[in-house]
Amino acid sequence: MKKYLIGILGLATVGLGTSCKKEKSATTGWTLNSTEWGGIEKLEYEGQETGPGLVLVQGGTFTMGSTEQNVTYSHDNVERRVTVPTFYMDETEVSNHQYREYLQWLARVFVDYPEVHDKNLPDTNSWRRKLAYNEPLVKYYFRHPAYDDYPVVGVDWVQATAFAAWRTDRVNEYILIREKIQDVKVISAQVNEDNFNTDAYYNGQYQGIDKNPLRDISPGGTARTVRIEDGILLPEYRLPTEAEWEYAASALMGNSEFENINTRRIYPWNGLTTRKASPEKHRGEIQANFKRGRGDNAGVAGKLNDNGFVTTPVKSYWPNDFGLWNMGGNVSEWVMDVYRPLSMQDFEDMGSYRGNEYMTKELDPDGYVQEKDSLGRIKYRPVTEEDNIDRRNYQVSDNIGYMDEEVYDNGNQQYEYGVHSLINNRARVYKGASWDDRAYWLSPGTRRFLDEEQALATLGFRCAMVRVGNPAGNGGK
Repeated sequence: MKKYLIGILGLATVGLGTSCKKEKSATTGWTLNSTEWGGIEKLEYEGQETGPGLVLVQGGTFTMGSTEQNVTYSHDNVERRVTVPTFYMDETEVSNHQYREYLQWLARVFVDYPEVHDKNLPDTNSWRRKLAYNEPLVKYYFRHPAYDDYPVVGVDWVQATAFAAWRTDRVNEYILIREKIQDVKVISAQVNEDNFNTDAYYNGQYQGIDKNPLRDISPGGTARTVRIEDGILLPEYRLPTEAEWEYAASALMGNSEFENINTRRIYPWNGLTTRKASPEKHRGEIQANFKRGRGDNAGVAGKLNDNGFVTTPVKSYWPNDFGLWNMGGNVSEWVMDVYRPLSMQDFEDMGSYRGNEYMTKELDPDGYVQEKDSLGRIKYRPVTEEDNIDRRNYQVSDNIGYMDEEVYDNGNQQYEYGVHSLINNRARVYKGASWDDRAYWLSPGTRRFLDEEQALATLGFRCAMVRVGNPAGNGGK
């Protein structure tokens, strides 16, 4: 796909005496995209391309929270109407093979820092149970090709977040190579901190191997690297927020007509049961991988009800109305949010999220971005109150505990972690049912939490990405 490159290369011809009528600035009347007029650029941008593995989830309003009886009596998912902006989401859970791609890259590039690879290994021992024989899963599930397309499990929240950051850089590096701006030889030449990082590239701290750099049309300019203003590179892959995940799982777009949502769903599909009602050839079939009852993980031989004793391939059953697979069952999934029982009452009603820790780039005494760290990444620090004098919308970096009734001097909030509660600022939300859960957890409004550095054999993840520009997508009005 060359749609961005066409717009960029078009800049190379401006100011060369062509007869085409050039666009004028509506502000000054100056000619745009002209060296003679100072090189002020304006591109014919066709819209954000869809990154590998993603599908567009058009945003909107919905009622977030419980769609089932509160059988756990947690009362932590009271109904709240919110608006979710348009975003992109992985059509499937991240698979074992995809995660092994990540580990292979870490081992190949960080030759002097093997601990980077080792600390991102999934916890295969999470399959063990004291009174069950699961050693074959410990040994084979993550590495054997028979499980390539099954969801990766045993990955904690910190590891999942690091995977998303790595994926951002690899996808953007691919785009530069695809558009022939960088040479593919750059991949084999990378070692240790000399690897492509999107932030470092934007800040001029990664050179790579230029093949066809963009023309700098400013007076006296020759060539330049890609900038955010070019719209070529994609925004960051990340974990979805809780609101995004729940909205995507509910997929109420399939139940809307005009501006009305005519039927609310208990599960990520229509109907009151976990079985499929139509079409005729699939009627009565189980629609997700979950535990139907005590001692019944898959049904009886010859007629397995969900074909999954543990997990199933990431493209099993049927996608929901957004085109997303396994939003009910298979594995539960990490989201970005920090857990609070009363988050539903505290959330902003658009872009709902708890977990903001605002950061800024570290600068040297001359005001320039500091040198990269040992892994080739830009260094960040928390913003301070001194950075935000006279700012009204926030003052401090850590806003995780905002709206908590009491915060101790050391930053830990009132829940007395380890005494009365397991809730602290490291407690992360995870959503959805797994292969080992009952049907109750298939409801998108249910929520649970786990320490961000712990992992489960029932817990995986998928990535998301912001949609910039037209919320209806590139084909929207």
